[in-house]
Amino acid sequence: MSDILRIAEIFGPTIQGEGALIGVPTVFVRTGGCDFRCSWCDSLHAVLSEYRHTWLPMSPAEIWAEIQRLAPAPLTVTLSGGNPATQNLAPLIALGAAAGYRFAIETQGSIVQDWFAALDLLTLSPKPPSSGMETDLAALDVCVASGAKRIVLKIVVFDEGDYRYAREIAARYPALDVFLQPGNHTPPPPEDDTAIVDMEGINARMEWLIDRALGDGWYGATILPQLHVAIWGNKRGV
Repeated sequence: MSDILRIAEIFGPTIQGEGALIGVPTVFVRTGGCDFRCSWCDSLHAVLSEYRHTWLPMSPAEIWAEIQRLAPAPLTVTLSGGNPATQNLAPLIALGAAAGYRFAIETQGSIVQDWFAALDLLTLSPKPPSSGMETDLAALDVCVASGAKRIVLKIVVFDEGDYRYAREIAARYPALDVFLQPGNHTPPPPEDDTAIVDMEGINARMEWLIDRALGDGWYGATILPQLHVAIWGNKRGV
């Protein structure tokens, strides 16, 4: 693998807006490129090939220098995308870990990397039927066995089909903590971060999801909103 990485954006410190680290201070390193094309993707500027010209080619040392400039004291670095598992992030993780920084990643579990074992948190977010994507369960199994210090599931739920999918995935990996998140139907177009978020629709979906899980006796799942969307809407870089 090349040491040069495709980077869509680096920003922070801000807080993690979802999942197991919600509310935790973090710097985001968003890589460019993805092997999926989800129907409701909210980061198309880091996914679609027509935006490749906006991705910066950076070495691990250059990325690490930017992280230190933004956050000179150790904190959690969140690796996101796109799908960050498509690139070799091992040298970057090694640089940061040597200085006491922690590394978390979110990926759909379609690609496994040896460097997953160096992660403090691996969030596997397999995509439900509403995404239009298919889940490779064999690949997801390998990701679950990758050896990261902590592995959790985070599943976006839009409707009943997604809910049933989430239950099936959770049942497949009963040892993993599960985080459910109501879907956002109003992602911004890649060139514009000012689109109005349908918080009323998101909140209604959140209420439905809570009622559905509790009514089903599914008490092992943690149900959370996208905190960053509630605070900043679709604004980038926060």
